[in-house]
Amino acid sequence: MASFVPTNADTAEDQRLYTRARLTEVACLDCLATVGVKKNSEHHTSVQWDATATGHCPEMARRGRLDGRSVTPACPRLVASIEAATREGRIPVGAEDGY
Repeated sequence: MASFVPTNADTAEDQRLYTRARLTEVACLDCLATVGVKKNSEHHTSVQWDATATGHCPEMARRGRLDGRSVTPACPRLVASIEAATREGRIPVGAEDGY
């Protein structure tokens, strides 16, 4: 369920850019859950989970339901997968136009 539905086209585009621009799909090397990943810097990583990915990840299943606004510690196996993808150059690092 969307918490904010923009009615202005410019706002909708800003929302799309902020939440979806430059996301790279990364599959966990352990459970194969696929998430969207964006790295604005070496220390700032955004991870977008959906219901399918959450259903595949045993770590997230163990922790219980996520409500879309939860801030939870990262799954260590997924973190390792993201770090490997970054080292391999599959995830670009750095913000573009503030996104």
